[in-house]
Amino acid sequence: MVKEIERAGIPVVHICTVTPISLTVGANRIVPAVAIPHPLGNPALTAGEEKQLRRKIVETALDAACTEVDGQTVFEVNV
Repeated sequence: MVKEIERAGIPVVHICTVTPISLTVGANRIVPAVAIPHPLGNPALTAGEEKQLRRKIVETALDAACTEVDGQTVFEVNV
């Protein structure tokens, strides 16, 4: 489905916990997430630290959506 949306001209960012799967299915913009049970958070962190982590993942995804790519690109989250 990601490929079809991209073909329509709409950038798609795949936030995922297992990046090799995203690469296999052909997603062009990939943002690694934290873990399978908690893709956008980490319950081991304090509330403030977790909020900062979530914000950084979403900001990275938004930056990826605005970035022209030529093929598959993994955007690392810099915390």
